[in-house]
Amino acid sequence: MSEMVFGVVPVLAAVLTGLFAGLFLTFSMAVMPGLARAGDRAMIESMRGINTAILNPLFAVVFVGAPVAALGSTALYATSGSLTPLVWSGAGLVLLLTAVVVTFAVNVPRNNALDQAGTAEHLGDPAAVRAAFEPGWVRWNHVRSLASVAALVCSVMALLPA
Repeated sequence: MSEMVFGVVPVLAAVLTGLFAGLFLTFSMAVMPGLARAGDRAMIESMRGINTAILNPLFAVVFVGAPVAALGSTALYATSGSLTPLVWSGAGLVLLLTAVVVTFAVNVPRNNALDQAGTAEHLGDPAAVRAAFEPGWVRWNHVRSLASVAALVCSVMALLPA
């Protein structure tokens, strides 16, 4: 049984971390550059729609599951005395938690402010609303993208034979 757990949990951590990283990287590589080409009202409405649509069970599994699986993997390596995978897995966990903290400290409050501003069609100055939202959101999304990609590298390194 313990061999199965050691075989499944670290792989699950790597897979979920890959999905986690892919989500944020997609925003950095395609979603936000695409929205940058849109007018102010279209960008605001699109981002508000994305912020609503992303709150779904699959997102929750990935967003919560990756750090939980990384924690489980790190705990398994700690109890087994496997130092090299422990270090890699622990580093991946710290990087994932960094992305989670950035999400809740920066991106979610900006999403909430965008939502509270109201629909784009009713905004008096959509350019100002966009300017208050977009540059900081994008900058910090790049940070969480880099952190989560680095976490993926760490998760995969933990899987390699020592």
